[in-house]
Amino acid sequence: MPRVRVHQHVNPLSPFYRQEPVPLGYKGLFADTSKPLLLDIGCARGRFLLRMAEADPSRNYLGVEIREPLVAEANRLAEEAGLSNLHYSFCNAMLWLERLLEGLPEAILEVVTIQFPDPWFKKKHAKRRMVNPEMVETVASHLRQGGRVFVQTDIEFLAEEMFEHFRTSGKFIEQTTAENPFPIKTEREKAVEDKQLPVYRRLFVRK
Repeated sequence: MPRVRVHQHVNPLSPFYRQEPVPLGYKGLFADTSKPLLLDIGCARGRFLLRMAEADPSRNYLGVEIREPLVAEANRLAEEAGLSNLHYSFCNAMLWLERLLEGLPEAILEVVTIQFPDPWFKKKHAKRRMVNPEMVETVASHLRQGGRVFVQTDIEFLAEEMFEHFRTSGKFIEQTTAENPFPIKTEREKAVEDKQLPVYRRLFVRK
């Protein structure tokens, strides 16, 4: 089946994407909701999570993406693969991540990944960037003690901006990492590494 075609960039501040999402109904979302959760924010087509859910069934996997057609396509593929530990949700995480996650069981969130988000290069568009102090606070409020946040991008200025948001929250211990700690790479990561370009990575551990 051909890929769903969507715009590469959408303005998260446009009226359509300012709509408040329905909170995640966690009960019944996965076959076994007691498993620890990996949350991928800005999951795009969700292939990273699809392969992770197959490779490591000891976790549940939740992808959050702003482009609704990609969410529908990803959930269809997860269902076709019979993966009861995988789900994707349509949400503007920049504005509404806390609303989406408000029903999340305490200490269930073990890992958060933020991989190659849209950099919005122009200074006047900086307010559209996904990672902001509010998002970091939401992640910190739900992440279990010792839980990890993995952040990576190939855009140096964006890397420093995102890393600084996590540093200034005061709720994480920063760890440098030269390698992706997961056995699966995103399509973007593979494309960047194939060109032998640098990838900027950090791990942040919840205090």
